[in-house]
Amino acid sequence: MARKPEELEDRLLDFAARVGKVVDALPNTRLGRHVAGQLVRSGTSPAPNYAEACAAESKRDFTHKLGIALKELRESRTWIKLILKADLLPEPRISPLLDETRQLCSIIGKSIVTAKGNQQKDRP
Repeated sequence: MARKPEELEDRLLDFAARVGKVVDALPNTRLGRHVAGQLVRSGTSPAPNYAEACAAESKRDFTHKLGIALKELRESRTWIKLILKADLLPEPRISPLLDETRQLCSIIGKSIVTAKGNQQKDRP
């Protein structure tokens, strides 16, 4: 079942909002502040990068911008894993966000593969 671009953008915006709530809940420790700063940047970046991809000027530009969104999602996934490993927040609070990060990585990753495949078909 194909998704509309707006649905994925909304999902990425929801992800950013959830990341913001997690960041605000992190402890005010040296590690907590560091992780918070990194996660707020990487976790809020995929939605606008995806929006930019949807308005891309070429197929190559589209895949490049999707690649940036995927890179930021992967970075977010790593910071979320660190939150779990360092016991900064309880696992039941973080696991659903980690699962959503993995799902979004998969969706964006498959979109990149499809877009690159379509680029290959368009070449003479």
